[in-house]
Amino acid sequence: MKANKIYALLLLALAAGTVGASGAPAGSLGERWAKLRSEQPKLQIRDAARTLGASEAELLATGIGKTVTRLSDADHAVNDIMMRALDLGTVMALTRNENGVLERTGVATKAKPPAATGDAGKDKENAERFRAVAGGYLGGEIDLRFHFANWKHAFAVVQPGRDGATSRSLQFFDAQGNAAHKVYVKSEAGVAVFDKIVADFKHPQQTGALAIQAAAPKAAQTPDSAVDVKEFQLAWKEMTDVHQFNRIVGEFKLNREQAMRLAPEGMAQKIGPQALRKVLDEAARQQMPIMAFLGNGAVTQIFSGKISKTAASGEWYNVLDPEFNLHIRETALKSGYVVQRAGVTSVEFFDKDGELVVTFFGVRERGKPQTQAWVDLTRAL
Repeated sequence: MKANKIYALLLLALAAGTVGASGAPAGSLGERWAKLRSEQPKLQIRDAARTLGASEAELLATGIGKTVTRLSDADHAVNDIMMRALDLGTVMALTRNENGVLERTGVATKAKPPAATGDAGKDKENAERFRAVAGGYLGGEIDLRFHFANWKHAFAVVQPGRDGATSRSLQFFDAQGNAAHKVYVKSEAGVAVFDKIVADFKHPQQTGALAIQAAAPKAAQTPDSAVDVKEFQLAWKEMTDVHQFNRIVGEFKLNREQAMRLAPEGMAQKIGPQALRKVLDEAARQQMPIMAFLGNGAVTQIFSGKISKTAASGEWYNVLDPEFNLHIRETALKSGYVVQRAGVTSVEFFDKDGELVVTFFGVRERGKPQTQAWVDLTRAL
């Protein structure tokens, strides 16, 4: 009798709209997302989060207990999860920022663990350095550069995939709930490894209550008049390795696009956003190996190789190859630059907020000159 009364009250609540069909309060984030998905089944979760005024991590967390398991947020947990993910075999690694997505299918390369030296301090330092790269991912098919200090929330997701098969993924987010990196299992052999990772790193609190932090205000740009441009240009010319660039930009307190504007003459030539298509189309036509760098403050993912199929789709321009997809929102691009640093040429594209979206290089062997084909392509821009 009591159960019948409760059921009757629930029906009245549903009719009144005070709870949703799942039993969650009407208007809850989970309910609103379910409604939005029914109305726009092809809407990506990142765009759904923006529509609903929430973060992607918060949307994903509404599935905890159903399709989602929250993973540990203890110190170094994300490093250790990614280290264990090296055993998943073939995966699809996905990194995105606001206006670009890079998806690469392959097997990550393991690094050799550091040998013990007998010096406790040195061994600890080596172990921390090894953990900072998650034990691998340096070069090879899944090529990543981590900034683990900006990783905060981690989840395991098991749900029906678009092809009807079960999709298993590890998904990581920053403190603001923005996607940092995602790893999708692409082999049967990886299923048992995935399940063991979930069991070993399961968070003791399986709730959707996440401590999402507001984004820090964007740092004000240093006025050009306050920059020692002559010294900056000298430092640029004295670079012996392209990897020194970020340090120099930091030392002069510049943002990246500002550095392009203040570069020595001929070192950073401005080009239009339409050059994106020419870079990708020509690389595909000539079967020229290129490198694409795409990052978001938490991780940078790198593709190296030849591309074949390029195509436009709505506001995006894409590479659509079997093991590599790149999606760049053309409508968000504001400018590009052909950049010369330490004898190496790159092409960089920035969005309307001055944020770097993607960078391209020609593939070259370390210590050897870049190919003439790449030089010719960039000059033609």
